[in-house]
Amino acid sequence: MSGPRVFRLIQPVDDIGVAVTFYAAVFGDPGERVAVNRHYFTCGGVVLACVEAPPEHREPRPQRDPRIVYLAVEDVEETFERVRAAAPRWVDDAIETQFWGERSFYADDPFGNPLCFVQEDTLYLGGPVG
Repeated sequence: MSGPRVFRLIQPVDDIGVAVTFYAAVFGDPGERVAVNRHYFTCGGVVLACVEAPPEHREPRPQRDPRIVYLAVEDVEETFERVRAAAPRWVDDAIETQFWGERSFYADDPFGNPLCFVQEDTLYLGGPVG
């Protein structure tokens, strides 16, 4: 390994059951409960860990959290429909092609965590735009 790589992201949730229902519906995979308050979903080589902290340990979240989890998907249209059906807090009205070439849409999970779903074959990984 030449440098660090991301292997796990923590997604703070207020209700682990609601989180599992949402993400399992969106990902089409039940994931794995690894602790009473922690559920893992494998996304490529990275684990998205939904974690419900005890109420006394929860940090207040900003109105609009700037930390967005970007997820590459094979079929952005199918994913858009699954997200809409899974009862997100908010979702874009449509899939858009961004000026850097990605076809994507944004949504918030039921707890307000921002997500972006990007068509796999349009990923922008750096370099000149346009």
